[in-house]
Amino acid sequence: MPASSSEVQELLAKLVAFDTTSAKSNLELIAFVKTYLDGYGVASTLIPSADGAKASLFASIRPGSGGIGLSSHSDCVPVEGQTWSNDPFKLKLRDGKLYGRGSCDMKGFLACVLASIPLFASRELKEAIHIIVSYDEEVGCTGVRPLIGRFGSDLPRPRVIIVGEFTNMSVIDGHKRLDAYRTVVSGREADSGLPQLGVNAISFAAELIEEIDRIAATLASHEINNRFEPPFSTLQVGTIKGGTAPNIVPNTCEFYWQVRSLPEAEPDFVLKRFKAYAEQTLLPRMQRVAPTASIEIQGRESVPAFLAKPGSVAVSLALALTGANAASTVSYGTEAGLFEEAGCPTVICGPGDIEQAHVADEFVETAQLDACMSFLSKLAEKLSS
Repeated sequence: MPASSSEVQELLAKLVAFDTTSAKSNLELIAFVKTYLDGYGVASTLIPSADGAKASLFASIRPGSGGIGLSSHSDCVPVEGQTWSNDPFKLKLRDGKLYGRGSCDMKGFLACVLASIPLFASRELKEAIHIIVSYDEEVGCTGVRPLIGRFGSDLPRPRVIIVGEFTNMSVIDGHKRLDAYRTVVSGREADSGLPQLGVNAISFAAELIEEIDRIAATLASHEINNRFEPPFSTLQVGTIKGGTAPNIVPNTCEFYWQVRSLPEAEPDFVLKRFKAYAEQTLLPRMQRVAPTASIEIQGRESVPAFLAKPGSVAVSLALALTGANAASTVSYGTEAGLFEEAGCPTVICGPGDIEQAHVADEFVETAQLDACMSFLSKLAEKLSS
């Protein structure tokens, strides 16, 4: 029998109480999940990070090859700088909404999966159900990669993966690629009264940002895929820092920027054009004044695009479980592309809405959790019928 709404909410409250911001350890949450699974006779394998501060978890109900993987990440984004109506790490129910950091992204799905363990364990399943919990999804999907690397060796390779990111329980068969960069412009200091003796790093950074905007305009006018919103690849600068005082020509400036590319886009197009502008147009001007001036471009993180193959068994399964007629796409990134690249047909379907992710007073609606529990109950029925 499926778990009640109150049981799901109780589990979600316990998960939200763990501050698993990506900069911190997730080991207490993983220990809680492992202990919970142990209580139902479900053994877990932990895949620790290189420094041992974090871990992913892989567990199987009815061990064996193939099976259905239910994947979630344990980390969440920071709350610093946000104004919350209540403690972000204490789940609060108000007007059918459960408020708390990670409630939507994506501990709600994990709570539903854990609440479904008694149902899964009580059935005579025809194939395995695998529980996957990873770390550091929010900073480049780094934690799931070592876990995936063990598929086919000491971990079974799931036949299908369902990534339970927030989709309002819609079936998602594609998302864009994410590439993030840090650019550091180094110029030369001078007195602001003699600016011609210096190289203003902020001014040259501004020219680079203008080039980013020009590249974005090019992509918006030439690269269209109406399955996505927006229907083109996008660029944005997220943060910028530079200078020491108003009366000093700044010698350094750094900014972080990212690209969200359509699955069919040439992965290196943006970076090649950006580098060409930096090296061929700006650097010669900078180095005529200061030969040691430089522009350094560092890749920070990269998450592959996800596009399910035609006739995907994962998409077909999710459509059957939800009753939907067709799949759609999203513009945010997930671990789905990594699973798909590893040979596991993947689909994205989970409770919550992107508008509630990462913001102050993040919430997931109780109706969404109920819909997810129904989805998982139908999965159990399908695998045991």
